[in-house]
Amino acid sequence: MAFLIRIIVIAIIIYAFYRLLRYILDPMRKLDAAVENGSYYFYDDVNNVRKNFFIAMRGVVFEGEKYLGTTEDAFEVVSIFVWTENPDKLQGFSKEDFYFLQKEISMNYPDAQINWKNPIEQLNRVGGSD
Repeated sequence: MAFLIRIIVIAIIIYAFYRLLRYILDPMRKLDAAVENGSYYFYDDVNNVRKNFFIAMRGVVFEGEKYLGTTEDAFEVVSIFVWTENPDKLQGFSKEDFYFLQKEISMNYPDAQINWKNPIEQLNRVGGSD
């Protein structure tokens, strides 16, 4: 009986350690922490086209939806739509901030055309293309 209790206690300790490790390494927790801190974090599963990516920057979360298409050589992500659920938090963002985000997205998806949804699209159209 004592042996069985020891095995159960060891199993509980191993499981608790496993859960703690998964919590620490969870990318969504890192995204939430970046939003709270106002820092930059890019969360994406590059190998899964069906999953959207998330970018935290200065307390705002941007979400990007990827669309698969054909290039000259292969099937790649050819179109991306990016938006934020809280456009009221965009106060203080400039065109340069969105150019930075576009460059970061292009590093992972060089063949993709990046489209911004309103109101970001309107800001990028004002004054023509730079």
